[in-house]
Amino acid sequence: MGDKVWNPRNLFDVFGDSLSRRILLLANDSPVSATVLVDELDVTPPTVYRRLDELGEHDLVKERRRIDERGNHYRTFETSLHRVEFEIEDGRFTVDVDLRRDLTDRFEAFWSEFEGGRPDAGVDSPERGDRPSVRDDVSTT
Repeated sequence: MGDKVWNPRNLFDVFGDSLSRRILLLANDSPVSATVLVDELDVTPPTVYRRLDELGEHDLVKERRRIDERGNHYRTFETSLHRVEFEIEDGRFTVDVDLRRDLTDRFEAFWSEFEGGRPDAGVDSPERGDRPSVRDDVSTT
């Protein structure tokens, strides 16, 4: 997730959109192309790409480049989201976001932590990969 500032209001908008939620579900089982999403969701390609861009801005989908058996290059999209939890307490929204991270992402995070000399480096959940939790509180007033 890098240095991204998470704003619960933005995440409410993303998850409030039914098309974005459906894209997350379709891209959860296996990587899918935009063409497959267009066909499955019965929407236009620009609509799919707008939603993919928004989901990508929030690190909720990961884009991969693939090469088919004929040497054609194409992109696939895969859900990065593992879990999201919204909580309202004491007049504030709290959002917890857990992302799935592959081995490459975990190694890069470990290495950057190691180079920075921070003692809190490590892997929390080896069975599902390292999933950083992000909390961001916003007052409702």
